Amino acid sequence: MSQSSWQRSRGDESTESPPRLTRSPGITLALIVSCEFMLQLDTTIMNVALPTVQDDLDFGQAELSWVINAFLLAFGGLLLLGGRAGDILGHRKVFLAGTLLFTLASALGGLAPSAETLVLARALQGVGAALAAPTGIALLATNFTEGPERNRAFAIYSTLAGSGLALGLVLGGILTTGLSWRWVLFINIPFGALVIALAPRFIKETGRTPGRFDIAGALTSTVGMTALVYGFIRVSEGSWGDEVALMSFVFGVVLMGAFLAIEKRADQPIMPLRLFTRRTRAGAYVNLLLIAATLTSMWFFLVQFLQGVLGYDALGAGLAFLPMAVAVLASSQFVPKILPKVGTKPVAITGIVLVGLATAWLTQLSPGSGYLTGVLGPLLLFGLGAGLALVSHNLTVMSETAPEDTGAASGVLQAMLTVGGSLGLALLVTVFGRSMRAAEENPPAGLSEAEGARHALTEGITAAFTLGSVFAVIGLSIAVFAVRARRAPSGADS
Repeated sequence: MSQSSWQRSRGDESTESPPRLTRSPGITLALIVSCEFMLQLDTTIMNVALPTVQDDLDFGQAELSWVINAFLLAFGGLLLLGGRAGDILGHRKVFLAGTLLFTLASALGGLAPSAETLVLARALQGVGAALAAPTGIALLATNFTEGPERNRAFAIYSTLAGSGLALGLVLGGILTTGLSWRWVLFINIPFGALVIALAPRFIKETGRTPGRFDIAGALTSTVGMTALVYGFIRVSEGSWGDEVALMSFVFGVVLMGAFLAIEKRADQPIMPLRLFTRRTRAGAYVNLLLIAATLTSMWFFLVQFLQGVLGYDALGAGLAFLPMAVAVLASSQFVPKILPKVGTKPVAITGIVLVGLATAWLTQLSPGSGYLTGVLGPLLLFGLGAGLALVSHNLTVMSETAPEDTGAASGVLQAMLTVGGSLGLALLVTVFGRSMRAAEENPPAGLSEAEGARHALTEGITAAFTLGSVFAVIGLSIAVFAVRARRAPSGADS
């Protein structure tokens, strides 16, 4: 599609691109990817710094989790609003606003004199991420020509986003140990400053969809999704019987039901329900939720195994994930080349199969398993599979979306990844806890106390990975039967 015809399809009479806009796909991609990498890095980078933060700012044990949860709640709850804001106001404008807010909040958090200030800063980071993440995906779809150029852009984007989660553990350990936990937040500032300074010159603004904000839809979706994410967070920290968690689920479900009713009647909905009328796109959305559930849980439980069974420290556990990051990077090199030849469906199926094999392999962990014999192989399979699955599903969603819905579609995509991670972790932590307690109550004869503890921990972890394998089987079924084959274009945009 040419730029002029694309403008007409958006109903916008003029673009806001500056007259000195420079066409440089490499720099454009680097700026968008740098922002997403920064956002994903921040999802995990704080984890290894928490003990130091607790001592420095006098956090109570119960309040410490809010350093993580404040970010996740704001991020997950505002994604739909952020995506639709890009459609109405312009994706680049909202992308820059989100990046600016995230960068300023990072500086505030790094300078935080108190626990309350740090939690506030993390919440503001989440708001900024909810604006920048979906609009970044929309900018990929509109700044790169359909075909090899866009395929490669999505491959690199998905790859570095996945790598950011693993590298966050490594970098968090290095910065906390070598400098201070505050540098875990300060490191975002140069990333954000670079994007803010160069994006107006190298990223083309998109046309805007004339209209107004769906206020009722925005309120119900934001509060409803926040309630659901909070419920999952409560469950992952406690149990499914937690009364506050159950009330959050009920409140969230009621609000999301009201949200769907509002969207059905709204002239300009924040989430057009037509996004789910295509079987292929709907199936891709569900699979992204399942992939996020599997990958988030894999990272969480492997950290438990590396530290609790193999005795790794925080930095060592983070470095152990480097092979996975390398595997994800490697997959990005050949995915753009094979997509035009075989299409997205075979690539998606192959990626899910590899993720499923990795999860099944991890069900065989035992207290006697070593890193080389029990962990390295699954990490490599996870890396390769995640690269294939994420790239192909992201492309499936965005390639089947009309230009005027790119922001909304991107917001739903990011929401599936965020809620999927919370949901998967909540489910698997419950299975993990029950299996671990059962193993503690009936330990094998002849084990010392320390050996019994490692045995119970391993039993819980393998039970969790067993359920994770079920996620992969469901995802494979969806990819085979619900997602139509689509050959990725190899020519110019049309």
